Amino acid sequence: MSAAMADMREQLAADERTSALISAMRGTNINDDDNAASGTTLQVVEMRAGDDSLPTEYDPAALSAYFRKRPGAVLTRIGQLALYGGAWVAKTLLSALRGELTSGSEGEVAAVAGLRDVLVSLGPFYIKLGQALSIRPDILSPQAMVQLQQLCDKVPPFESAVAMQCVRDELGVEDVSELFSTITPEPVAAASLGQVYKATLREGGDEVAVKVQRPFVLETVSLDLHLARAAGQFLRKMSPEASQRVDVVSLLDEFAANFYRELDYVLECENGIRIARDMRRLPRVKIPANYPQLTSRRVHTAEWVDGEKLSQSTADDVGELVNLGVITYLTQLLDTGFFHADPHPGNMLRTPEGRLVILDFGLMTEVTDDQKYGMIEAIAHLINRDYSLIGEDFKNMDFIPRDVDTAPIVPALSKVFDVALAGGGAKSINFQELAADLAEITYEFPFRIPPYSALIIRAISVLEGIALVGNPQFAIIDEAYPYLSRKLLTDDSPRMREALRYMVYGEGKTFDVDRVIDLLQALEKFSEAQAQASTAREAVGFFFSDDGQVFRDFLVDEVVAAADALSREALQNLILTAPGRALDRLPQPRFVRAFNREVRDALAPKPTESDEKVLSSIRRLLDFFLGDLDAAGTDPPPNSNSPAVLRSLVPDQAARARAVALLPILRENQQDMRAFGLTIVGRLAELQTGRALGLVRSRIGAQAKPVALREAAE
Repeated sequence: MSAAMADMREQLAADERTSALISAMRGTNINDDDNAASGTTLQVVEMRAGDDSLPTEYDPAALSAYFRKRPGAVLTRIGQLALYGGAWVAKTLLSALRGELTSGSEGEVAAVAGLRDVLVSLGPFYIKLGQALSIRPDILSPQAMVQLQQLCDKVPPFESAVAMQCVRDELGVEDVSELFSTITPEPVAAASLGQVYKATLREGGDEVAVKVQRPFVLETVSLDLHLARAAGQFLRKMSPEASQRVDVVSLLDEFAANFYRELDYVLECENGIRIARDMRRLPRVKIPANYPQLTSRRVHTAEWVDGEKLSQSTADDVGELVNLGVITYLTQLLDTGFFHADPHPGNMLRTPEGRLVILDFGLMTEVTDDQKYGMIEAIAHLINRDYSLIGEDFKNMDFIPRDVDTAPIVPALSKVFDVALAGGGAKSINFQELAADLAEITYEFPFRIPPYSALIIRAISVLEGIALVGNPQFAIIDEAYPYLSRKLLTDDSPRMREALRYMVYGEGKTFDVDRVIDLLQALEKFSEAQAQASTAREAVGFFFSDDGQVFRDFLVDEVVAAADALSREALQNLILTAPGRALDRLPQPRFVRAFNREVRDALAPKPTESDEKVLSSIRRLLDFFLGDLDAAGTDPPPNSNSPAVLRSLVPDQAARARAVALLPILRENQQDMRAFGLTIVGRLAELQTGRALGLVRSRIGAQAKPVALREAAE
């Protein structure tokens, strides 16, 4: 990362508010201590099953109908809320009346710190809600986010006898030993939703982690969701203006739907199987195997994996694993669309063999194609500094309401992005500082952070936070850019083709060869090409591979223009040679000489300044393919015997030697090369045919004009 970016990081860190926001976004304050909440008693409501049952998916109407029949349970929970939260509510209301709860004030921080302790006692719903709010800079101040991130999901375990009875009931056995030859007598970890035992399968001997859900969690969470939604509807009626900015009911419904899915361990098992299939392309990423036959709604069995938390590892390869984590999450975000939505340091491990392990797939989110493409389009517009279009991108990604005029927001966006790009272009952007600055804008303009985006920001933020511990110069966009390049260069969807075209041509419609080379170099980094020879082979191999079809199609116009300009340049050079001048001086009728020049000028017009730019760009691109970017523009040796056309494109003998070294890979791809060459020849033929027809039309027009004049005179 450039010195300018390092200076900017220090300047932003010096600002207390921005520093707190960056810290909060990275999850620096996340409390992952296994014993942090020891001594805490979780408040739950015990409910016995009746004729009806709770819905298996979040359904507000069904929950309302269910709890209308259970007023006793509702009153019990309200009593618990009043007992544990009443004092905090009274104190907070008093502070609000005194005006002590302004954003970022000591009063707000103290209030949120008090709320944190209340939430832990009230159980899973409130713990998860607090954690969800802790990554929402559009709702809470940075200081409040920091306080909520200290919420601990680690609580004392419930009795193992109760857990083993749950295993027997859920998996349909009379004794746990029928399934497991060994199982720890006490849990190895306990959280608000459940606790984990280490066991050995009786069949096969695999070591597994058996997660058992806490009793009455589903019932208590469902009741809390029902009560919270009723409170949200009341607030919506009381303060419709506030609801336009933050719709509590919609936010709660989104949160509740995800939370309900997290309580279904069968779904978590299916998610783990799917994500393992999606990540097969990344061999260093380890997803624990799942055992569907030993999983039910309240019991989940998965492979036990030994490892240390990535955030606590001191191994030399932590930086590599963080980079791999970036690729992993980008693959989910921009490719598969199935995104791990519960990222925190405890869910990422490093195995003794140096593999990256990702755990816990209870909370996932689907990223739509529209959202995927919207993010890449926004990056393309950012690179071209087209901030007016970024405003529209934010609408497409649901950051700004559709009916909001983005014109007043553009200057603020311009200021933020100009600072972010000051360090040397898109690859030097520091993601966290950019996210922090954007979050600051949300206090002044009608921004909102959609739930899917908050989770994405959090995932990438956590990765950058881990990396910065070992490498203060780390910039996550440096690691993300190669993946984005691959996506742009290989995705054949219309929107991605247009994004690639915009990335390379910008608003001015001028071909930017440096940006193309930048994308290709990033692609090579993605493919882990190192040496010059392999770099050249990687670039050429990609160009003529199946994956390179999109890029070949994209470059056809430029290659045709270059080939046409080169042939015309060669013809003009031939005319200026001694044989060319001698041929032109041969005796011939004046009208023949004039006609020859007319045909020559029509079919092979002199190269223009625009043609020279195209030629220069293609030569530079060819230098890159040959692995010698520095050779661009070098003059050929004075005594070179190479043909003029070859010397025009491959300027020196060293470059031609590298071209010879590429012959094996060219032979491997000769079928695709032949097809591409035929396309170029066909397009050149069309171009010349068009010029010939233009000449014929002009000659016919020239002959018809005197006839028309004579007829008019007669």
